[in-house]
Amino acid sequence: MTVEFRAGLEGIPATQSSISFVDGQKGILEYRGIPIQELAMQPENTFLETAYLLIWNELPNREVLAEFEHEIQYHRRLKYRIRDMMKCFPESGHPMDALQACAAALGLFYSKRALDDPSYIRAAVVRILAKIPTMVAAFQLMRKGNDPVQPRDDLSYAANFLYMLNEQEPDPFAARIFDISLTLHAEHTINASTFSAMVTASTLTDPYAVIASAVGTLAGPLHGGASEEVIAMLEEIGSVENVRPFLDDRLERKEKIMGFGHRVYKVKDPRANILQHLAEQLFEKFGQDKYYDIAVELERAVEERLGHKGIYPNVDFYSGLVYRKLGIPTDLFTPVFAISRAAGWLAHWKEQLAENRIFRPTQIYTGLHGSPYISIDQRT
Repeated sequence: MTVEFRAGLEGIPATQSSISFVDGQKGILEYRGIPIQELAMQPENTFLETAYLLIWNELPNREVLAEFEHEIQYHRRLKYRIRDMMKCFPESGHPMDALQACAAALGLFYSKRALDDPSYIRAAVVRILAKIPTMVAAFQLMRKGNDPVQPRDDLSYAANFLYMLNEQEPDPFAARIFDISLTLHAEHTINASTFSAMVTASTLTDPYAVIASAVGTLAGPLHGGASEEVIAMLEEIGSVENVRPFLDDRLERKEKIMGFGHRVYKVKDPRANILQHLAEQLFEKFGQDKYYDIAVELERAVEERLGHKGIYPNVDFYSGLVYRKLGIPTDLFTPVFAISRAAGWLAHWKEQLAENRIFRPTQIYTGLHGSPYISIDQRT
């Protein structure tokens, strides 16, 4: 039997899932069947409600959601030994590396492994969702030589993170925009980091190792790290007038235009449409950002040159502009992505456990056969 090789496993189903759905030709993204636009723009919906939907396959009623939110609030604080560990990290280290180390360290403090116990699974979900934002904000302050800000139980999930990050209570409108951004990034089928989480989960290791492996995968510039690269690119362009010369130069050198193109979407990413709208709302309330005009002109130019190839803005293109306006440093963009995507990773972890089989793909061997061993004295 001939086995077909496809680089990057493109188009090869790796699992069956009911968590999310993408139609790249029509620009559709659904969480448990609900269109992303409906979830993101519902005034009463929150990221934690979305996380509950993804992980437990139902929208919680008011009482269930309140209990879930209370559990998250209760577990936001970090063990002092984790804070002490973070003090030893180099100030120049990337926050994603710090987050990966801290996520893995959680497994040392909650080492019991009862993967067939629903109460254990719920406790792990709560701890991970609660503590990842605290870890990200704590490292940001500690690398400046400051003590971390303790969480506030009276603030929402999104508002509390911005408070811990900037040491001041955020504007409610800004907190709402950030909450919507978390919802948009929460899940996206079997992307690289989710697949990494599933492979790790299939070995039946602890959930903290699962999340640490996913964080490490998300850190790459071809995945979650792209939003940082977009801001660097817009700063390099510098002005609207430089957009087309910059694009011509990149295309001539056959270099990637960061924030454009997607392995699945052949139209504009539906999340990019929403994020662009959020950016416009932020700029209207809190002041303009000159890089937004550059981004809009770049989108227009890329569509003219590459639209026929199905290359349009993806989720990373406008997300950095939103985060920057919210006071989030550029190298925290990817950790913020991880705060959100933890919900999707946990949903796939839970789904993987239900009918687990360890991942063991095959390969197509391209090497030699029957080669002789050459003694060290005879080697050139």
